Amino acid sequence: MKAPLKIRFNSTDILLILVNLVPIWGVWVKDWNVKEIFLVYCLESVIMGGYNVLMMWSTTLFKKKEEWVSGNSSSIVSGYYFILFFIAHYGLFIFIQMGMFISIAHISNLNFTDTFSFLFHLRRYLTSSTYEHLLLFIASYGIIVLKDFFMPGLYKTASLGSLMFAPYVRVFVQQFCLLIGGILLVFSLGKIFMLVFVFVKIFFEVVLKYLTKWKLRMVS
Repeated sequence: MKAPLKIRFNSTDILLILVNLVPIWGVWVKDWNVKEIFLVYCLESVIMGGYNVLMMWSTTLFKKKEEWVSGNSSSIVSGYYFILFFIAHYGLFIFIQMGMFISIAHISNLNFTDTFSFLFHLRRYLTSSTYEHLLLFIASYGIIVLKDFFMPGLYKTASLGSLMFAPYVRVFVQQFCLLIGGILLVFSLGKIFMLVFVFVKIFFEVVLKYLTKWKLRMVS
């Protein structure tokens, strides 16, 4: 029998908390542009999706195939089917959410249809400080995935279905908060919302990280 879930802070939790606290320091002390920080958090969803594809691919190399359940029927399919479905579905989800935020917050006069332009020309819309913060997110999530997924060997036994849906709850909470933040930016309340958003995000990040890891261990 598996031991009950206990949330204990480890080195990756501390790293996650510190990285998420950087924007508060930047906005309140260094006077970073709040809209740019929100854009970085939007792009964080893309980073999470990219690492999730990497985890699914590494699991596919070991498990090859897994049961795909659709309604009352099921079939054994290649792990690459899970990956392609995730890329298409998650990609559309993120594209819509990011387009909505860009439109609501009036980022550099961009509208919903300019989302692709934004993604392919990031340096045009981000200062060096916020761009470095984006790179910090990429590096920190890489360390977390390495330590919490690859080093324990979860890639050998993890459920592809669990991996495929793992990012959605966290991203849904994050994007919902970002959309509210986008509205508040219009009323110049971004700094206050940034403070609340970061602490709410940290809470959900840590809790959902443990729940996801616990679920993957349960199916291993």
